[in-house]
Amino acid sequence: MKTYEETVEAILEIPKFTTKNKLEHTKELLYRLGNPQKCFQVIHVAGSNGKGSVCAYIESVLRKAGKQTGLFTSPHLVCIEERFALNGKTCNRDDFLSAADQVSQVANQMVNEGLPHPTFFEYIFAVGMLIFAKAKVEYAVLETGLGGRLDATNIIENPILTVITAISLEHTEILGETIEKIAVEKAGILKQNVPVVFDASLPEVEQVVTQRAKELNCPIYAVFPKNIKILLNTGKKIAFSYISGYDVTELEIPFAAPYQAYNAVIAYQAVNCLAKTKEIPNQAIMQGIAQVSWKGRMQQVCPEVYLDGAHNVDGMDKFLEAAGQITDKSSILLFSMVKDKDYVQAVKLLLDHGSWQEIILTTIQGERGVDSQKLAELFQKIVNQKQLQVKITEIEKIEMAYAYALKAKKPGQALFCAGSLYLIGELERIAGGME
Repeated sequence: MKTYEETVEAILEIPKFTTKNKLEHTKELLYRLGNPQKCFQVIHVAGSNGKGSVCAYIESVLRKAGKQTGLFTSPHLVCIEERFALNGKTCNRDDFLSAADQVSQVANQMVNEGLPHPTFFEYIFAVGMLIFAKAKVEYAVLETGLGGRLDATNIIENPILTVITAISLEHTEILGETIEKIAVEKAGILKQNVPVVFDASLPEVEQVVTQRAKELNCPIYAVFPKNIKILLNTGKKIAFSYISGYDVTELEIPFAAPYQAYNAVIAYQAVNCLAKTKEIPNQAIMQGIAQVSWKGRMQQVCPEVYLDGAHNVDGMDKFLEAAGQITDKSSILLFSMVKDKDYVQAVKLLLDHGSWQEIILTTIQGERGVDSQKLAELFQKIVNQKQLQVKITEIEKIEMAYAYALKAKKPGQALFCAGSLYLIGELERIAGGME
C-alpha cells in the first residue's frame, strides 16, 4: 500500500490525464467495489451556493438525534480526508488509505480492460462511499460536485430526500448560459416520489424545479427569503424567525453572515421532512442548527479577522452583505480567485459595494489561480476610473500577503479574506481557526 503522501499525490494528479466520464462508468466503478452506496440512507444536496453549509446543518441535526452519520463535501480546505466526515469528525488516515487503495486497484483493473480511468471526483466519491459503508453509517449527506444531472453522485438511486440550494450563473460553459438551464441540471438529482426541498428565491428556479418535481410525483417544499426575519446579529451569532404556513419558528446559528440564516432554513425544512419517519426530535433540530461547525464561511479566526469562501459573483454579493452587517467602517480585504469564475464581475462588485481602505491581491497555487499581478492591474484600472481612495497592493505568496494584511489592519478594523475556498484553505493552514 502507498504511503499517505504518495496516495494524496496520486489522487491530485488524476485530473491531468482524465476527462469527464458518463454515469454508467461511475456505476461500474461502484459495482466493482460492491455498491457501498447502497449500505446507508442518503440525503442528496445540489446547488450553486450554500450546499456545503446546508449539508453541514443537516448532518449536525442527524448527529444530535443520535444517528450515525457520514458527510461528503468538497473541496477540502487543509487535508483531503476532510471530504469524508464520520459523526462530525474527519475520517482517520488509515480508513482513507484503505479505501483509496481499494479504489486504486479497481481503477487499474478497469483501465487494463480498456475502460477510462475514473475522474478525480469519481475516485473521491468512491473512496467516500467505501469509508461510510465500512463505518456502518445510517445516513450519508452527499454534496454534489459540478451540476447534478451528470454528477458522479447522481448514481444514487433511492435517496430519502433531495435538496437544492441557491442557484446562480456558474460553470456556464458546462451547465448552460441561463439560470433556467442551470436549474435543469441541478434538478437532475430529483428522483421518483422522493421529497425535494429547494431555494425558491428565483421565479425561474421555482418554475423549473416545481415542473420536474410534478413529473416525478415528488412532494415539494419551497423555501422563500421573505419568510425569514433576522432578530439579532451580534457579529458572532444570528437569531432569526422563519414562517412556514401558520407556524413561526425561532432559530439561532453560530455565524455572522445573514446568508447562513437562509441556508439554515433550507436545512430546517429538510430535516422536518424526515422528522416523523426518522425519529428526529425538535430539540435535536434546534441544537443541531445552533451548534453546527463549518469552516471558511465568514469564520472568525482571530479578533476582527474573517475568512469567507465566497467563490462566485452571487457568493461575493452575499459576502458583501455580511461584511456590511459586521462593520460599517472601512476595512482591509485580502483577495484572490480562480480563472473559471467570473472574477472581473466580482472585482466590480467589490469596488462598487464594499468599503475598503486597502485591497491586497495574492495568487492561489496551481494552474487555476488568477495571477495576482493581473488582478492588481484590474483593480487599479477600476479604482482609477471611479476615482476611488483605495490602496491596491499585490503580494504573490499567500503567506506573505496574509502577514502583510495583519500588519496593515488597525486596531478595531476588520480584515476580510475572500474570493475562493482554495484561498481559505491556504489561510486555514497558516492561521488555524477559532470555532
